[in-house]
Amino acid sequence: MKTYLINHLRIPGDVPNSDGLSYLEQVEATVAPHGGKWLAQGAVDVIEGAWPGSVVLMEFPSREAAMAWYHSPEYQAILPLRINNAISDIVLIDQMPEDFTIKGFASEVRRAIQGG
Repeated sequence: MKTYLINHLRIPGDVPNSDGLSYLEQVEATVAPHGGKWLAQGAVDVIEGAWPGSVVLMEFPSREAAMAWYHSPEYQAILPLRINNAISDIVLIDQMPEDFTIKGFASEVRRAIQGG
């Protein structure tokens, strides 16, 4: 099952500094061996609430692959370039099963609440 990485990214001054650019120049090589790819990146149009900054959306073949990338020695070596020069909230979320419906999810929650 695919896993998606979402990074709510804020860069001070909105322009990466030299270390931030160095991170960007190196990160792709750390992702490729784990099957990761970028799906979306950039500024967002906020239609509700607040979302300062931009977003990065990535896809990995599995949660295990995403975690293996994040904890890999290659990524850990460049990680300080990002965390010392940007503010990020990073989450992983798994793809829904093919037969998922939000109505079915609501029904499961109702059953759980009712104890059966």
